[in-house]
Amino acid sequence: MSKIAIIGGGITGVATAYELAKLGEEVVIFEKNYFGSGSTFRCATGIRAQFTDEANIRLMKYSIERWEKLEEELEAEIGFRHSGYLFLATSEEEVESFKNNIKLQNRFGVPTRLIDMDEAKEIVPILNTEPFLAGAWNPKDGKANPFKTLFAYLFRAKELGVDAREHTEVIGFEREGDEITAVKFRSNGKVETVKVDAVLNAANAWAPLINEMAGLKRDLVPITAYKHQLVKTEPLERGQAEPLVCPPAWDDAYIIQDGEDGGIICGAGIEHKARSLNDYEPTYDFLRGVLKYAVKIAPPLRYAHIVRQWAGFYAKTPDKNPAIGKLLDNFYIAAGFSGHGFMMAPAVGEAMAEFMTKGRSRVPLDWEWYDPYRFERGELRTSAFQIG
Repeated sequence: MSKIAIIGGGITGVATAYELAKLGEEVVIFEKNYFGSGSTFRCATGIRAQFTDEANIRLMKYSIERWEKLEEELEAEIGFRHSGYLFLATSEEEVESFKNNIKLQNRFGVPTRLIDMDEAKEIVPILNTEPFLAGAWNPKDGKANPFKTLFAYLFRAKELGVDAREHTEVIGFEREGDEITAVKFRSNGKVETVKVDAVLNAANAWAPLINEMAGLKRDLVPITAYKHQLVKTEPLERGQAEPLVCPPAWDDAYIIQDGEDGGIICGAGIEHKARSLNDYEPTYDFLRGVLKYAVKIAPPLRYAHIVRQWAGFYAKTPDKNPAIGKLLDNFYIAAGFSGHGFMMAPAVGEAMAEFMTKGRSRVPLDWEWYDPYRFERGELRTSAFQIG
């Protein structure tokens, strides 16, 4: 049995801790704030396989298969449902692009298809069909509750013996050659050290700081925190906008009905580089900007009351694909998810646990595609399709 430290208590770190514990490993996970306090509890709940490259399509097809079984496995209700994703085209050029994307997704078993606006209206009753020519619809995409999901993983991980430490900040490492031998951390003002056999950096927006503590260049894996914001309305009647609905040409704006209370979550690709890693303050400019698009997508939202607005980070790499793999002999990274960490977590957690303990994984994760050293080599991948 090895002692493995995980840094970062978001969904990726917690899912990996659970998977490692299933394999019989001794795991300690450090979170400097509270579990889920980074991007996980600030996400829009969406889960999709509608990407535009093979690596992300295959990974997310597998992840959705894991999502389908997660409630039974974790013995907890997490709110997962196949509510679908509906992308909307505003031009003939975009329709052709959708067709090409659908062809690629179908090639790997993702059942996306092109639909007309009559069918789109049946799926999303409050949709304004007038501006749109066609939709890319995958009913197998979906959504889940990030709060319930993370705590379900965390509860089961603790049952399996994971030492989960929140409000505990990692402040350094002991290193011999290319191996990390110990983690230094601060809790309640006291500095302690724990000997480890391996470390996973799952700190997402904070990952470059952790890499630097390990003696690596901070920009080896360049991750920039961009502030994304969401707005939520009062509850609407169920079934009004269950899928995530997005016309990409409209600044990647989208709406999705909350799976818990029926409120409509409104988002958009309006983003600003975070002033600091504490910059969670939502802005009025975003509120105005996103609602401009929301009421064009679904005119009845014009009469809905706004009940919440919040901000979180898209921890972006230059090609918007995460960095997943090994940085030193026993120091690993899974970070820079660029807004897709929640949806990918069941697959990535399983893959990382197997890779860290066995050197390989049966999960269809393309290690070369997500190689964290690709940035240093200047080998950027095709930019991962953003949104939700």
